[in-house]
Amino acid sequence: MAVRSSSCAAAWKRTQRDLTTFDLWYFSASCSGCGPGYRSPLDAMKGPREEIIYLPCIYRNTGILKPDYLATVDVNPKSPTYCQVIHRLPMPNLRDELHHSGWNACSSCFDDASKKRNFLILPSLVSSRIYVVDVGTNPRAPKIYKMVEPIELYWKCGLANPHTSHCLGSGQIMISCMGDPSGNAKGGFVLLDGETFEVISNWEHQGEAAPFGYDFWYQPRHNVMISTEWGAPKALVNGFNPAHVQEGLYGSALNIWDWTTHKKLQRLDLGEEGAIPLEVRFLHEPSAAEGYVGCALNSTVFRFYKTAEGDWAAEKVISIPSKKVEGWMLPEMPGLITDILISLDDRYLYFSNWLHGDIRQYDITDRRNPRLVGQVFLGGSIVRDGPIKVLEDPENQEQPRPCIIKGKRIAGSPQMLQLSLDGRRLYTTTSLYSGWDKQFYPDMIREGSVMMQINVDTVDGGLALNEDFLVDFGKEPDGPVLAHELRYPGGDCTSDIWL
Repeated sequence: MAVRSSSCAAAWKRTQRDLTTFDLWYFSASCSGCGPGYRSPLDAMKGPREEIIYLPCIYRNTGILKPDYLATVDVNPKSPTYCQVIHRLPMPNLRDELHHSGWNACSSCFDDASKKRNFLILPSLVSSRIYVVDVGTNPRAPKIYKMVEPIELYWKCGLANPHTSHCLGSGQIMISCMGDPSGNAKGGFVLLDGETFEVISNWEHQGEAAPFGYDFWYQPRHNVMISTEWGAPKALVNGFNPAHVQEGLYGSALNIWDWTTHKKLQRLDLGEEGAIPLEVRFLHEPSAAEGYVGCALNSTVFRFYKTAEGDWAAEKVISIPSKKVEGWMLPEMPGLITDILISLDDRYLYFSNWLHGDIRQYDITDRRNPRLVGQVFLGGSIVRDGPIKVLEDPENQEQPRPCIIKGKRIAGSPQMLQLSLDGRRLYTTTSLYSGWDKQFYPDMIREGSVMMQINVDTVDGGLALNEDFLVDFGKEPDGPVLAHELRYPGGDCTSDIWL
């Protein structure tokens, strides 16, 4: 049980009788050490069940001229508004392409009683705006607190296309960027003041940006930060052209940084098998010197680790074979691993194959030899009654049936993932990025994306669709919309980093 200070314990005892379950969750997540988050990943697993989820919803490339918005979804089974969008916060601009989000403070600030997790940081991948959203005043009805204009990133940092946001133990906020103001690839990082949300400067030294940018994760106990590479913004903005890979417009490496000096130490080229490394996840245990990265183009997972010599290396540990097909843009279809996450106890790894249409669960107790223990198909490009026929599958799997939930046929495929703190529920949405959604899943553009829930066997492994859960973003008031990343108000396994 987490130890609380006397004042915090008194407040807890005084209010415990009167607060709702949601309030108890929000209180414990922000006050259990009188700082935000939880003392450890295992403490986080004991946190209260999620009751609401925040999701950015995107109208760019849908043909609907409306602003993107932040949706608040009720996921409390006891609530009368269960599986419904209970609040929508529209942005003040058009065509932002909201994408990922982060926090002003998380478990990295657990020991700092002056910090609160009360602002959601919401970068826009295309417009390069950054919205700061107040979720502390009324968690069920967020409101915009501040907007950082693109010119601040352009002039102060020479960067654009912000992607991943992480709070730092220092109280600052760090955001990875994918490009320069002209749309060329540039993997740099923006620092925001954690109180004023003003742009401070670059995190990296001048002239040391990585060739490409995307995601990042840091591990202070090993004085390291690792960043990944998607591609040049102007190459990927409206869809995927395979020729751009050969032209060098997509990345294939992990960039290793000294966390203290901000110096770039290594560039681990993963080769063709590791092309387009996207989401990077260290193990949650802060002393661990290893983790995993999902590589999209050839559907592989690499384990990265610190060597006995003190530098970093990587090895391929999972490979999803492409399927020979007809009726598609290429003769072979990769799985296209897009999102990846690790359970808070570091036992299970999950990822989505956005083209094939399945989510997989691996037991990673043996870190070098992940073992497949769960799989579920939830749509995708190879459903058996669709236009694409599988001619040869090295895994000898039958083409899956269409996924139908509550009478709705799922257009698109599982993409973004979020796991409940206890590891028993896995949520997924189907939109990757509007330009790629339009290219690969035009039906989803017309019908909107969905949010689904999968029940997880945390003992032996296994995944099963909850057929009573569906959030249909095709029925939104302004028309079908593309919902993307998922966030809990109290933090989760892809937002929080422990020191």
